[in-house]
Amino acid sequence: MSNTKNLVIIPTYNEKENIEKMITYIFSLSVPFELLIIDDHSPDGTADIIKKLQKEFPEKLHLIEREGKLGLGTAYITGFNWAIDHKYDYIFEMDADFSHNPDDLIRLYKACAEDGADLAIGSRYISGVNVVNWPMGRVLMSYFASLYVRLITGMKIRDTTAGFKCYKRKVLESIKLDKIKLKGYAFQIEMKFTAWKLGFNIVEIPIIFTERQEGVSKMSGGIFNEAVWGVIQMKINSFFRKYNKEI
Repeated sequence: MSNTKNLVIIPTYNEKENIEKMITYIFSLSVPFELLIIDDHSPDGTADIIKKLQKEFPEKLHLIEREGKLGLGTAYITGFNWAIDHKYDYIFEMDADFSHNPDDLIRLYKACAEDGADLAIGSRYISGVNVVNWPMGRVLMSYFASLYVRLITGMKIRDTTAGFKCYKRKVLESIKLDKIKLKGYAFQIEMKFTAWKLGFNIVEIPIIFTERQEGVSKMSGGIFNEAVWGVIQMKINSFFRKYNKEI
């Protein structure tokens, strides 16, 4: 385990209530992880908290500050390119607000490092509906959004909008990140779809998703409107694209 380079990428915007607890929790895990925070100029001082902690964790905690809210997809693509340039073996996505349990990073890691997965997804829907503290309307919207994506794309993935994942570096190198078109939360769908079209081994690991306790959710109805039309366009575009893995 200790010979691999593992990077957790966390985009932030106004996460001062959560970010210090999240950083210290991840660094206490039994598997060694480094952290890259992509902060979109949070007015609440999130980046200042991270800079303070960089003095304590100078080799493990990295920060990229952007000029404003530029979208979830562009944040992750910035982080993925940085991870590829720095030759990390396993690259993770997760939220800053503890809706994703940091302990599950180890399970995602083992799925890729020990069990042969190329992409491991922390799935809310692979074993029922494992969501805590969401109103029923939001649960149904999320669940049926994934069902809709499966019907349009043909993917067998149960949680197509999940944002808790582990990639082997070769997956990100093969995806051609500059060709990813969807920039909001539908970005998560396009990344999975592209990995699937490339023929990578994708597994879903059951997790329990818990709604944030502190801070403000960034979710909105527009996110799902983007997914509805974006998924159709993504499927159409796929007919005109060749999918080739990096060797």
